[in-house]
Amino acid sequence: MAESPRRYELLVFDWDGTLADSTALIAGAIQQACRDMGLAVPDDTTARHVIGLGHRDSIQYVAPSLAPRKHAQFTERFGVHYMVGDAAIPLFEGVPDMLAQLAARGHTLAVATGKSRRGLDRALAQHRIAHHFGVTRCADEGFPKPHPDMLYALMEQAAVAPEQTLMIGDTTHDLQLARNAGVDALAVAYGAHSTAGLAELSPLATVQSVPELRAWLSRHA
Repeated sequence: MAESPRRYELLVFDWDGTLADSTALIAGAIQQACRDMGLAVPDDTTARHVIGLGHRDSIQYVAPSLAPRKHAQFTERFGVHYMVGDAAIPLFEGVPDMLAQLAARGHTLAVATGKSRRGLDRALAQHRIAHHFGVTRCADEGFPKPHPDMLYALMEQAAVAPEQTLMIGDTTHDLQLARNAGVDALAVAYGAHSTAGLAELSPLATVQSVPELRAWLSRHA
């Protein structure tokens, strides 16, 4: 299939649930942290909803009754449970080849993630794909999603205008981030949030798999 002329210079990917198959681990670690703290355990939908948000916003959503002085303890318990499976988190099948193809086509690739810098660097090194990304931005380097800070910083670093930028993510937080920053957004429905929820934010399209994502980007990006 022939590729279309390049429309977007900068392709910004969310990490968890978009490139990495980590949604179940993150949601489970949130639920385990709630158990450890003696809190009501959120259901899967609630736990998955906060993936991609900053720690404070996530905790306030899943455990609104928890005193702020105990937030650090909650984060510590989450980290204990998350790290049990961190090293085994796979990329979705087809992601490395897709990234290589997009980089070879001349796109600047980026990551905008709710992960910490340490966590993202560890994941990129583990999967040996850091070389594909020209710029990356993490939640502990500025304002977390859906504040537009991440995309503003990435566009500034890459010297790319909003109309040349595409945000790709699996949550409404990613799509709201794109809207707040004035850039186009593409939704993937194989991650944390439902297709219906994603559709409410009117992405350019919603894809159901990595092969479909790769095909869409080849035709439209």
